[in-house]
Amino acid sequence: MQKTDTIGNIIRHHREESKMPLRKLAYKLDIDQSTLSKIERDERKINPELLDKISDIFNIKIEDLQVAYHSDTVAYQISDLESFSKILKVAEKKVEYIRQSKPS
Repeated sequence: MQKTDTIGNIIRHHREESKMPLRKLAYKLDIDQSTLSKIERDERKINPELLDKISDIFNIKIEDLQVAYHSDTVAYQISDLESFSKILKVAEKKVEYIRQSKPS
């Protein structure tokens, strides 16, 4: 897997690698098969509450799934903006400031 893989690509890769049919994973996640298909094709956002289940099913680090999910969210929100690079740099500084400002 690559860092640029979307959450849908990651799920599809692990499902196919384990030879699990789409319907079986959909059942385990308690979602409709067509919904899972759309998630895997990046046509629909996944409910972040499903990340823990996916982590358990495929033995994937939850942090890796969270990074993919949240980076997808940010990328889709700012991909059409000319200043996306500047936005990311400023956001990184703001995150650092927020973390430093929090009481220990």
